[in-house]
Amino acid sequence: MTRVGLLECDHVDEGLRSVDGDYRDMFTHLMAPHRLELVPVDARNGELPETASDFDAYLITGSRASVYDDEPWIDDLSAFVRDVADAGAPLVGICFGHQLLAHALGGEVRKAETGWGVGPHEVTIEAPEPWMEPGPLRPRLQYMHQDQVVRLPEGGQVIGASDHCPVAMLRVGDRLLGIQAHPEFSTAFVEALLDARVDRIEADRVAAARRDLGTPTDADALAVASWMAAWLRR
Repeated sequence: MTRVGLLECDHVDEGLRSVDGDYRDMFTHLMAPHRLELVPVDARNGELPETASDFDAYLITGSRASVYDDEPWIDDLSAFVRDVADAGAPLVGICFGHQLLAHALGGEVRKAETGWGVGPHEVTIEAPEPWMEPGPLRPRLQYMHQDQVVRLPEGGQVIGASDHCPVAMLRVGDRLLGIQAHPEFSTAFVEALLDARVDRIEADRVAAARRDLGTPTDADALAVASWMAAWLRR
């Protein structure tokens, strides 16, 4: 069984954990059909594996932080991502993890000129690859982000784009994969986040996202989970 270090970059607020638990619970549920052993490592609180070879592969979670924040744990995690890249271990970054992958390897991340990306959005897969089978070429996935990748790192390639996020999926070589969306988020959790963040997100954007919440995303999220599992087993 593939051992995957789940590098936790944040934790769900206590008041929202009744929905789907903490992020480790969401990822464990998402990846359960794929026989991966997810081992949580609390990077947000300064924990990291001793070496990149401690696990077979790595999965980096989202975070309310920005990758360009002046925080020691972000600097340490960025350095670890570079170690993983040098070691050739498979890695998947989700949302903050997607942005951190680009940031750590010399790309650029900043607040999106289009504002918050929230709720379900369709991703157009621009360069379908064998590890994406089976699956839709326009998966509809949940989003919750304010930052986005605006410049790829050296060797980076865009493989998916959405209406509000030109770099919705990226890869660097054949071991490093970034996904801006949140396939681990359920509709119920996104709805709870919108309620909690309504003062931070534009009111009309929250209203539009709520209208779209009824659009099915579960099947597409499961397809993307199978892509992630195929990547992590490389």
